[in-house]
Parts: sequence; C-alpha cells; structure tokens
Amino acid sequence: MISPKYGPILFGAILSGLMSLLVSGISTYRALGLAGSFLSDWAGAWLAAWPIAFPVVVLVAPLARKVVQSLVAEG
Repeated sequence: MISPKYGPILFGAILSGLMSLLVSGISTYRALGLAGSFLSDWAGAWLAAWPIAFPVVVLVAPLARKVVQSLVAEG
C-alpha cells in the first residue's frame, strides 16, 4: 500500500491524467476528426498536456478545497 502522505500527489496524478486525456481527446477530435492518425495524434497531445496539468492540479487543489469549504455551509 501507498503511504497516506502521498495521497494528494496520487490524487493529482490520477485527476490530471484523466482530465488531460479527456480534454486532449475532445480537442484532437474537433481539430482533426477521426482521421487515420487520430489515436497517435491524441496520444501526442495527451503526453504534451499531462506534464502541465499535473503540477497545476497539485498546486491548485488546496486553493480549490478552501474555496469549496467557504461556499459550503456546515450543518
């Protein structure tokens, strides 16, 4: 098992990986359609996006948590 102290990093890796995969797939499809090279173009777009998305998610997640806590009433 992975130590709980790595939870935020693992969360960031999974979330950024899935979101960048989805967004790059949609963007690639809208730009190229289902061309013969769609999958390789999508993979290239995803591999370019994930290294940017991962640190952004890790850095922004604590701020997002604080904003959500301020918007959600306890009770």
